[in-house]
Amino acid sequence: MKKKKLLLTIVCNIIAWILSLICLVPLVLIIFNSLKDSLSASYMNLSLPAFPIPWDNFSTVIQKGKLDTSFLNSAIYSVGSVALCTLFAAAAAYVLSRNRTKLNSFLYIFIVLGITMPMNYVALIRVMSFLNLMNSQIGIILLYAGMQLPFAVFLIHGFVAKVPVDLDEAGIIDGCSPIRLFFSIVLPLLKPALATVIVLTFLNTWNEFASPLYFLNSSEKWPMTLSVYNFFGMYFKDWNLVCADILLTSLPVILVYLLGQKYIVSGMTAGAVKG
Repeated sequence: MKKKKLLLTIVCNIIAWILSLICLVPLVLIIFNSLKDSLSASYMNLSLPAFPIPWDNFSTVIQKGKLDTSFLNSAIYSVGSVALCTLFAAAAAYVLSRNRTKLNSFLYIFIVLGITMPMNYVALIRVMSFLNLMNSQIGIILLYAGMQLPFAVFLIHGFVAKVPVDLDEAGIIDGCSPIRLFFSIVLPLLKPALATVIVLTFLNTWNEFASPLYFLNSSEKWPMTLSVYNFFGMYFKDWNLVCADILLTSLPVILVYLLGQKYIVSGMTAGAVKG
């Protein structure tokens, strides 16, 4: 019996390693070809870059692709949407979890249904135009925050249920107002779930492509995802530059994920079981 379990474990590990290597192939392909000249990169293979490595690929991409401006735009959109989504999701989850009325139960289900509902860009364009939010940075930040809000509320709601109600009552006895009670007592206890929401919202916002394509008409306000799309249209023959552009765009996402993956796992598992 022990031999069968050991054999099963070895087989599962081998399968996991094979799948992981397959998933890493596109990233390795992009890294290798970003360090080649135009002719070598045109073959799009996994051969190692030849020396000397043309490091000027990255400076060319930053200059011609306007990555400095698009990086700042992506940072503004991601940080702004993360701040709004995290704050409002935590507040909504706390109220809906603590006050279990029929109305609040309906509102919770209504909000969470946003996870499964498809995006209707025609209706969104009409709403954004009516509110004069088309082609504006604040408009795209609000849109990003609204898109991530349902999942954030769902995740934090399950975690709030584990926070003892006795802490709320103790804070009220000590004279805490509802706002102070939330920010001083409840919010610090939600750190695992908040960290998960922050990381996932940042990743999803940074990688978003369709929304800025529809709602941002000015190239000066484009995030890095649209800059890659525009750069590919101009330099589609220079695969070394295209791969360098993709690598620079993906680098912040990779770093954030590597730094925040432990928070994602801990936040998911902590809020999975309600106490």
